[in-house]
Amino acid sequence: MDEARILRRGLSPRLWLAGGWLLVALLAAIFAPLIAPQDPLAQDLMLEHLPPFWLDGAEPGYWLGTDSLGRDLLSRLIFGGRIAFIVAFAAASAACLVGSALGLIAGYFGGWADRIISRVVDIWMAFPPVLFAILLVAVLGTGLSSVIIAIAVIDWTRFCRVIRAEAMSQARMDYVESARIAGYGRIGIMLREVLPNVVPSVVALLSLEMGIAVIVEAILSFVNLSISTDDPTWGGIIAEGRLSIHQAWWVLVFPLATLILTVLSFSQFGEGLKARFDPVLR
Repeated sequence: MDEARILRRGLSPRLWLAGGWLLVALLAAIFAPLIAPQDPLAQDLMLEHLPPFWLDGAEPGYWLGTDSLGRDLLSRLIFGGRIAFIVAFAAASAACLVGSALGLIAGYFGGWADRIISRVVDIWMAFPPVLFAILLVAVLGTGLSSVIIAIAVIDWTRFCRVIRAEAMSQARMDYVESARIAGYGRIGIMLREVLPNVVPSVVALLSLEMGIAVIVEAILSFVNLSISTDDPTWGGIIAEGRLSIHQAWWVLVFPLATLILTVLSFSQFGEGLKARFDPVLR
């Protein structure tokens, strides 16, 4: 079966594999109190650095082992997924709304609106994004809302540039001219004709941005600038595992693997959706 036929039938393997992992991870995060085998904050120094279940010395109920304080690693990864998905959905959605709206206006209307928005984007993108995020969180203070605001403030430019280019391309199409001849206003054409044709790009970029938001939150929690409570985060677990890599490799490897797999799944899921619903590719 060739790729075109796979896309027509909606059987893209990367879409199903990426979506399957994201669904499992999301459900685990939502129902964390019900499925986590242990309390993620419970400490027991007698259980320090227990290995995963398949290695000698493992204890029943601690499937992925424990960290330096005897806390269950699997439970901490499950609860850490809550923070990751909250940041991913909230920050990416906020950046998407702001950036896509400005990009659509700049690309379709052009002129002074395009010049002003493009100059603002150029200035905004001159700042290193991760350092900018750290600076914003340092100014706003640690906390989940500060992390979400910082990511949204930084990454709206990504949506703006891509959607601007898409809108400029769509504005030259014959169907836009036909809509003008039919008597539709410029705003009506933008919303009814141009916007639906840039939605596949928005969806793909939104999914990619969710993965980026997960990475940024992990970086901030790695340097202790994310949430200020004792709740587990993937970046915080990685920071703890780095200190004990020679005694307990699993404390670093499993959260890293979870983070990488989630980010890749967001990226591939977005590309799969775009390939499935983009009218040009179809």
